[in-house]
Amino acid sequence: MTGSARGPGKDSAGKNAAARTAAAGNGMQRLDKWLWFSRLVKTRSLATRLVSGGKVRVNRLKCDKPAQALRCGDVVTASIGRTVRVLEVVALGQRRGPASEARALYEDLAPAPQPGSQKNQLPRLGISVPAQRQPGAGRPTKRERRQIDRLKASGDG
Repeated sequence: MTGSARGPGKDSAGKNAAARTAAAGNGMQRLDKWLWFSRLVKTRSLATRLVSGGKVRVNRLKCDKPAQALRCGDVVTASIGRTVRVLEVVALGQRRGPASEARALYEDLAPAPQPGSQKNQLPRLGISVPAQRQPGAGRPTKRERRQIDRLKASGDG
């Protein structure tokens, strides 16, 4: 008998290859793969954990399956670290290439932050803002510390 026991063309590798080509033909891609291809996360396992943890939405619907089908035109909202990224899927990736190639997979829909806008909003919201220091003005040197101690001692008198 020359074929496999399951018959010709029915081995597991052929079945997976057929599924991959069918998904590519439909213009769909797994969400975790797209997050990895677009370089939003460093590894594919991190992308899987991000989706499973409920930190990703597709078209405003929370996703908990890394195999969620993603199409061109979908809007992906991902909470990564302390930032929220709102991206429209422009293209589906074929590989995890350089950053310029990854940037072509999406269009950023979030408005660019205005410089200094967050500083102005914090006091209005009742959040205390820590004291600002000049660049390079860290802890006092030993000499400056002695001068401060002398100044404090002379003021007590």
